[in-house]
Amino acid sequence: MKTIETAVQYKEVKDTKKAIFVFSADWCPDCRFIQPFLPEIEQAFSDYEFYYVDRDKLLEVCQEENIFGIPSFVAYENGKELGRFVSKDRKTKEEVEQFIRGLGRS
Repeated sequence: MKTIETAVQYKEVKDTKKAIFVFSADWCPDCRFIQPFLPEIEQAFSDYEFYYVDRDKLLEVCQEENIFGIPSFVAYENGKELGRFVSKDRKTKEEVEQFIRGLGRS
């Protein structure tokens, strides 16, 4: 998983790629809970690029995206939001996979 370092980089990726942003923080226990299965999810959904967004380092991005709980997931394709799984609740591998499978479906 690549890491977003700046707000400019976030906007560039959001506007030009098919990406899922994982909003997280090092101190967050629920974020640590999902870490072991994220590589499997990345592999299973390889048509997306996955990016880590540190909530504390990019607080302005989180505010713009209305990310008030972590871990959270937001998917974009070429600037269009495909979906979001945003809450402060712990997420299971199955919930994350279900969210990604549901992207792009009307």
